Amino acid sequence: MFASCGFDYSDSVYAKYIEINIQAWQRYEKGEITVQELQIMRFSSLFDVLGVSYDVADFNARYLYELGSGAFLVEGALEICREIVSCGKKIYIITNGLVGTQEARAKHSPLHEYITGVFVSQAVGHQKPDKEYFEHVLKHIPADKDNMLIIGDSLTADIAGGNNAGIDTCWLNSHATKNLTAIKPVYEIIHLQELQKFI
Repeated sequence: MFASCGFDYSDSVYAKYIEINIQAWQRYEKGEITVQELQIMRFSSLFDVLGVSYDVADFNARYLYELGSGAFLVEGALEICREIVSCGKKIYIITNGLVGTQEARAKHSPLHEYITGVFVSQAVGHQKPDKEYFEHVLKHIPADKDNMLIIGDSLTADIAGGNNAGIDTCWLNSHATKNLTAIKPVYEIIHLQELQKFI
């Protein structure tokens, strides 16, 4: 895929893409850009850095197809999902992203049988951390907020969103990053296995 687009894949290219992608999603979370603009911006910015001239829309379409065809699990995800469901609790996915990609990823994931529902920001019409996004989610989940826990790796989307909605949060801080923001989770874990104490 990469060679035909005029550049070779490398760790440095991936690192630059991650940096640009994170910045683009943060702008989306703030409502500064649309999800359509995000898709084009992240690759046009990357291609500018690499000095590559290629059809960004075409590359994005190919990227989304490849992304939707695979599922990449965080260590311990399958085991903790099994345990949560065995305790009679339900699991929902709340995600900022594109409907086609996220639904395809969920379908291909080994976690599929443990997931009760998926709420994708593009379909909802609002994104995390917007309060409106969580209001929509809460209307479709038959449970009280006091019995919910949002688990996420993004302070600005997951944790801030949960705080805005009045739902307890757990920050999956896999890289043990220091929290330099004013956003405070109720719980913080490094490994998913630590969720056992909250089940």
